[in-house]
Amino acid sequence: MCSDCEWSNNTCSQNSLSKNLRSSRSFAYRAIPVGSQILEQNSVIIHRPAFTHYRYYRSETMLKNALVTFATIIVLVLIGSGSWPFPNFGTTDSGMPESIIIRTTIQELAGLIYIAEDGGFFSQNGLRVTIANSDTGLECVKGMASGEAEIAASAEYPVVGLILKQENISLIGSIDKYQGQYIVGRKDRGIGQAGDLVRKKIGVARGTSTEFYLSRFLYLNNISPQDTTFVNVKPSQFADSIENGSVDAIIVPQVYLTPVEKRLGGNAIIWQAQNNQNAFGVLTCRKEWIASHPETINKLLRSLVQAENYGLSHPLESKAILQKRLNYTDEYMADVWPQNYFSLTLDQSLIAAMEDEARWMIANNLTAEKIVPDFTDYTFTKALRK
Repeated sequence: MCSDCEWSNNTCSQNSLSKNLRSSRSFAYRAIPVGSQILEQNSVIIHRPAFTHYRYYRSETMLKNALVTFATIIVLVLIGSGSWPFPNFGTTDSGMPESIIIRTTIQELAGLIYIAEDGGFFSQNGLRVTIANSDTGLECVKGMASGEAEIAASAEYPVVGLILKQENISLIGSIDKYQGQYIVGRKDRGIGQAGDLVRKKIGVARGTSTEFYLSRFLYLNNISPQDTTFVNVKPSQFADSIENGSVDAIIVPQVYLTPVEKRLGGNAIIWQAQNNQNAFGVLTCRKEWIASHPETINKLLRSLVQAENYGLSHPLESKAILQKRLNYTDEYMADVWPQNYFSLTLDQSLIAAMEDEARWMIANNLTAEKIVPDFTDYTFTKALRK
């Protein structure tokens, strides 16, 4: 634990793992080109250069999960090099297509899914995919857990919450790493610096990752969340609630930032809320569905690898697919595109983030559980290892 706050060392802004990994002075690293099978400890593994998507591994952290991490990375390298024993990506599945529903939010974390759909990769691999939209990631994972969808694509935070409730679910992959949470305050409510959030009403979509990042931001600025008032606000009401003064400040994902800024104009003060801590777009399924549909998982992962490869070779076209699908402006797309790292992976940094979120939920009595679970028990790696 950090000596200055309740956060573990890998999330505190003064001891940020991501910050350390980016600094060659504080952490030794080297690049491994695609196709290489040399995996060394204390290395940064660079998957492919086109999207600048970096995969990190640090031997000092969470050694009990090292074998899973190495096996996953080896398989992903083999997939990228064409050595993985999947059928040829250029072939089309000749059988009857299998229908599956992927529930997700209308945000860029689903980028690989949109590219796979637009490029016909799902259909090439024998899948008929229906993309169902939800307002929040929590709704996505709850819908998946209840059987409304086979797969949920969401941030990792609501998945942690369901695992703490001992839901029978598993992660099958991460498809995005991103930073895009912002706190917006009203200057006319006396907010000019972070310390002014004390005794203020702050809007937040309760039960989502924004609540975690808001609490973390407050702690890192020496503010106890108990010295503020959290007001539950639905995403569709973000702009209205801050404009009409129902709240003094609000935390929003980047997709909602522009509307909020437009409503407040010069009355807005804005902070980046994540402090270099990545969020993840992850895919989760019910364990019983995974057990009965192993080939479907293979087809899905194969399709997403194709989408990633397409993005690497056609970045402008991929950017255009997302922009059209999400109805983003050129200006907004230019801002949000560099903040996302679209890549299919299951790596150590995801497990570390989930453990931190679990610790926070336990400390804040948001779960009846008292012990952080072993999240490797909730990751499905068989499809990547065989």
